[in-house]
Amino acid sequence: MVMKQEVIRVEIGAGEFNNNPDWIRTREEELNLLEKSTWENKFKRNSITAILAEHVWEHLTYDEGLEAAKNCYHYLKKSGTIRCAVPDGFFQDEVYQNIVKIGGPGPLDHPAASHKIVYNYKTFVKLFETAGFEVKLLEYCDEDGNFHFNDWDGKDGVIFRSKKYDPRNQGEKIQFPSIIIDAIKR
Repeated sequence: MVMKQEVIRVEIGAGEFNNNPDWIRTREEELNLLEKSTWENKFKRNSITAILAEHVWEHLTYDEGLEAAKNCYHYLKKSGTIRCAVPDGFFQDEVYQNIVKIGGPGPLDHPAASHKIVYNYKTFVKLFETAGFEVKLLEYCDEDGNFHFNDWDGKDGVIFRSKKYDPRNQGEKIQFPSIIIDAIKR
């Protein structure tokens, strides 16, 4: 008799909109990317099938982001995936870059006020590869500001701020892109 493996899918930093209704939604207070004890209290190592984090990593320094990626790695099953999205530092739009910049545009209650880094696809991929993941780029801008899209399936985690789902990005011109990756545990 073959036992069915439990599927555990976790959304980190879940916002007010529930784009992934079958996922375990967590907020920083209950599952902190940097506090191992919050992981240990909720999950066993190598038990999570998938993790989703939309616009979370930019609120961490690069070193904190690396530590967070390593924590995710420990709790993912082999071949488990983290789908992660952050603002795109190579998107060539002054208004967008002012919104997503380190410290944000102000005031202090603006969501971007706690941004600590702006990634480009190279730095974001490097971070997850350094943590041990194999990385697939799904959406990103290159050094010349050209937008790239590799088809991906929302059943593996919906990222709202994407070409696929954000109404601002429908049509000819992208207005609010994200770097979106799938990082797979080797």
